[in-house]
Amino acid sequence: MVEIEVDGRKVEVAEGSMVMHAADKAGTYIPHFCYHKKLSIAANCRMCLVEVEKAPKPMPACATPVTQGMIVRTKSDKAIKAQKSVMEFLLINHPLDCPICDQGGECQLQDLAVGYGGSASRYQEEKRVVFHKDVGPLISMEEMSRCIHCTRCVRFGQEVAGVMELGMIHRGEHSEITTIVGDTVDSELSGNMIDICPVGALTSKPFRYSARTWELSRRKSVSPHDSTGANLIVQVKNHKVMRVVPLENEAVNECWIADRDRFSYEALNSDERLTQPMLKQGGQWQTVDWQTALEYVANGLKQIKTQHGAASIGVLASPHSTLEELALAGSLVRGLGSDNIDHRLRQTEFAATEGVRWLGMPIAGLSTLQRVLVIGSNLRKDHPLFAQRIRQAARKGCKVAVLGSAHELASADAWAMPIAASVETDASGWVQALANVAAAIASEKGVAAPVSGDADEAAQAMAKALLSGERKAVLLGNAAAHHANASSLLALAQWIAEQTGASFGYLSEAANTVGAQFVGAQPQAGGQTAAQMLAGGLKAVLLLNNEPVFDSAAGSSAAQGVNKAEMVVTLSPFKANLEFSDVLLPIAPFTETSGSFVNAEGRVQGFHAVVRPLGETRPGWKVLRVLANLLGLPGFEFESSQDVLRSLGLSESDGQVRVPAERLSNATRAAIASSAAAGTPAVASIYQLDGLVRRATSLQMTADARQAMGAATA
Repeated sequence: MVEIEVDGRKVEVAEGSMVMHAADKAGTYIPHFCYHKKLSIAANCRMCLVEVEKAPKPMPACATPVTQGMIVRTKSDKAIKAQKSVMEFLLINHPLDCPICDQGGECQLQDLAVGYGGSASRYQEEKRVVFHKDVGPLISMEEMSRCIHCTRCVRFGQEVAGVMELGMIHRGEHSEITTIVGDTVDSELSGNMIDICPVGALTSKPFRYSARTWELSRRKSVSPHDSTGANLIVQVKNHKVMRVVPLENEAVNECWIADRDRFSYEALNSDERLTQPMLKQGGQWQTVDWQTALEYVANGLKQIKTQHGAASIGVLASPHSTLEELALAGSLVRGLGSDNIDHRLRQTEFAATEGVRWLGMPIAGLSTLQRVLVIGSNLRKDHPLFAQRIRQAARKGCKVAVLGSAHELASADAWAMPIAASVETDASGWVQALANVAAAIASEKGVAAPVSGDADEAAQAMAKALLSGERKAVLLGNAAAHHANASSLLALAQWIAEQTGASFGYLSEAANTVGAQFVGAQPQAGGQTAAQMLAGGLKAVLLLNNEPVFDSAAGSSAAQGVNKAEMVVTLSPFKANLEFSDVLLPIAPFTETSGSFVNAEGRVQGFHAVVRPLGETRPGWKVLRVLANLLGLPGFEFESSQDVLRSLGLSESDGQVRVPAERLSNATRAAIASSAAAGTPAVASIYQLDGLVRRATSLQMTADARQAMGAATA
């Protein structure tokens, strides 16, 4: 550690730290634009000039290493004069368009100009003009004359997103940030560039000119999409969601969110929202009140139970539903005497599990891995924020090995990180390919392999990588979880992890995949699986928050299977499943209800409604409770979603609610099947994951969405 003095205060910081880090630790603010704690140091804005004793001139705090006994003054006349001079230079060419700038009110340049800017400019010449660029449906680069060349967006692309989509061309006053001619910004994390831009050069295209920042209320929430459980701030005006930005949480999403977390809010205000209960009568949809709709459903369920037995009733639940909704859906169907509930809509193998499948390690641990083997995951698109963490590890020397098909692998460029070893084979060959890796490890260690395999060159490269290093993980992706031989892949992953000292687990598909397992939203005593229910095994189906045609492995054939039922009830925020439903019940999306999601590491994150429900929409947990009351089922005396949560027996440690550690287990005793199972695992593309992203207009205009649409059409 090195001790220095900042404005008369002694501070100890690690050797190699910069003056800026020492000032942060001392609680002293130094004005800056180009410095960002998550990005490399560029030192090109010069706003952070400070006085360092014995230095001949002011020094940039972000790029001046600390030395023992250094004395720094950030508020001296010399420092203030230097900072004011830099501000004058920055404002020479900056357009004076604050009144119409979308960043007005949350602009760093605007804030600092108040303290460090002059009351009048000495510059009388014409200001420079930089022409706007069209870089896609998410980011607006309409006013690039505002750019101050801090290069945060360039460094973000290179270092965090892994794709250098923006760069600087020319020199001096001709410098400008741009893409290669005509290119668009297509990274799945691109929206973070809007947040880190310190001026109004990069703004949100969907949000642009729709509200002023000081008109917005800021409310905390949690992302309902992938298993990261990204923490959000939802910004609201007149009971309408206007914008979504990240809430910093180092243990979960750091200060970033994926574009689908940021822009999916557009669906909340779309024309496809279901705002009143509806019944299909004589082939026509009729709007009814809640009492009529719920009594119709309750009477229908009673009648079907009497005629066909309780085992003919089932629930297909989305793993994007809240913990409370999933818990009550399970209680309701079991209260009727059935065990037919399943959230594993995209799976094709339904082996019994011994514990709740999870990541096998803390999310933050992904950033410090030294070796990782990823099986069956298009990591960047399935889990953008996990990919970002593993990319940081790769930048520090982590060796990343990948096993997957052409879709998962594509190329090292598609992963936007260096790939140390890879095996590309069809899904039917994954078990054998993993067996080959196990055989190579067995050969290296002189132990018996769990199953016969050929230790080829690629397998040996993976084995050597996993046998070296300290912090290691074997991670199974969405395609591995949905694979027809999923249990064999898990058994092999377990053996490899045990032999190499690695952790192993699932990246987990949805916001509540772990939570759905914890509350038993899958058959516990021989009930029908999702595949059996989708094939037409039920007389009454409740579809909780999902559209089987898009959200299941059955795809388009799910419509025929579900249509065999006498009564189909859809509980959804949207007008979904119209062709085969008999009842539509409008339940609230995550912004209009309170609830909880359990992320991949077992962390339970609660949230409250940020806006009032639209129209006659009601929280899903409340609809299920009232339906259970009408059916006369005991144990549904809940006054709030918090009451439901309290009844689930979750544990709390360090102020954090978690799934009890003893329930989390990826251990398996499954035998490894040698035969290759046919079929391609059902994996949703990045902007088809759930009903919200499917209805977000801007996301559906991105290159990723168009590419997925083209593949589906082909």
